[in-house]
Amino acid sequence: MTKRSTLLLTLALMLCTGFFVQAQEDTGNYGTPKDMFEIGVGGGYAFVAGDVTQSPGYGVGLHLRKSLDYVFSLRFDGFYGQLNGEETISVDNVRRFETTYMAGTAYGVISANSLRFNNSVRKVNLFAMIGVGGSYFRADSQSGTRTPPDGSFPNEGEYGFAPHIAGGAGLAFRISPRVNIGLDHQAFFAFGQRSDRMDGLDLGANRFRDIMHFTQLTLNFNIGNRTKSSEPLYWVNPLEDVISDLSDLKKQSKMAIEDSDNDGVIDAVDQEPNTPPDVPVDTKGRTLDSDRDGVPDYKDREPYFPPRPGERVDEEGVVVNPMTPQGGGGVTEDRVREIIAEELQNYQLRDQNTATGGGGGAAGQMVEWFLPMIHFGADSDRVKYSDYGTLSSIARMMKGNPNLRIVVTGHADSSATEEYNNDLSYRRAQSVIEHLVNQHGIGRGRLILQWKGESELLVPTGNSYMNRRVEFRVAQSDDVEMDPPAGNSGTNSNDGY
Repeated sequence: MTKRSTLLLTLALMLCTGFFVQAQEDTGNYGTPKDMFEIGVGGGYAFVAGDVTQSPGYGVGLHLRKSLDYVFSLRFDGFYGQLNGEETISVDNVRRFETTYMAGTAYGVISANSLRFNNSVRKVNLFAMIGVGGSYFRADSQSGTRTPPDGSFPNEGEYGFAPHIAGGAGLAFRISPRVNIGLDHQAFFAFGQRSDRMDGLDLGANRFRDIMHFTQLTLNFNIGNRTKSSEPLYWVNPLEDVISDLSDLKKQSKMAIEDSDNDGVIDAVDQEPNTPPDVPVDTKGRTLDSDRDGVPDYKDREPYFPPRPGERVDEEGVVVNPMTPQGGGGVTEDRVREIIAEELQNYQLRDQNTATGGGGGAAGQMVEWFLPMIHFGADSDRVKYSDYGTLSSIARMMKGNPNLRIVVTGHADSSATEEYNNDLSYRRAQSVIEHLVNQHGIGRGRLILQWKGESELLVPTGNSYMNRRVEFRVAQSDDVEMDPPAGNSGTNSNDGY
């Protein structure tokens, strides 16, 4: 090997070593993830560019590739090929050769597609490579005489080794996370005394050296555990972690303001994210149980009356075993006070009814009692769960005053036609009466239905929820039930809120 060849080979080795060290430093600096390695097999067209016209040959290759970061990778190639060529100089002057060639090369590879950041995973990988290695070959040749009849070669070569540097470029197409197909071309530049003998002819140091070429189609497989390792990094966007973090942040932002059960409490702080629609909840989204009897308010017929010690409630929150003091000898002091209060209230009602002839005039305290009102959703006649407690209190008061009659008056806002609002106000009052009758057992004859449509707005703004209401008051002697408005279907729609 000449001094010049030795110097060039040394420079090539230094280049690959520097390439490897730089890639390793980059890997350490940027903390690239663990990834799989690639193994590939291929075959294709091989030929020698030398002193004799080449004829088609073939070769097979095997390689192992491992990324160092998103741009740089190492690739180790093995190659075996059969090469030949022939040309006629004159009638009696023929040049021809047949070469068996084997080589091993270590490449440093740079991927151009990692310089683009538009997709998280690449579909195409364009790469270039440079490396060093060794060639081991034998070339049988003939030059200057007619070809023997048996086709043999007068000059039989011997196997020998020659160092080389190599370069190449290629293109790979991603089929799946495990498989890709590639097409690449490699050229081997040998050094030393055998560098001009690949075609069997050595024409002197001043002539063109022989160059080995190999173009192959490869089938490549990614080897490794997908749960612990990513695809080889030359297929992956360097900004994949940033894109993933941004996507997660976007999802978290959406979750932070989402209220999946529409209870008015966002999911981020909602401790019961699957409560039924329009169920009253506290500030943490938990279903309210005001009397703490184990029955949520929206199911509790008496949501504001906690059971006394020892009492049990049914699935509707109603006490099923009213308790008396042990021994059965009377009632508690609290219960005595309740009985006295109820009797005083009944006495006051009876006294006023007697004084007014059964309620006539109704100018006394009974008429002046304050009774709450309840409100409805837009274009709805359905009683809200949040108003169940109010209606339960009215029912309890009526049960404690069996002679009391109540006027139930429905109202509507002015966002629809007068005819429609008359019908809607009627249906709202009817829904409340049906609730008191069916849920609390109040006699239908004690409830007087009236409707006002949009005629008595509380708020000038026509669509205010304050106008969508049902009011209650103690009935006077001249109060009578109103007939349904014209066009009423006689049934409640109960749609939406």
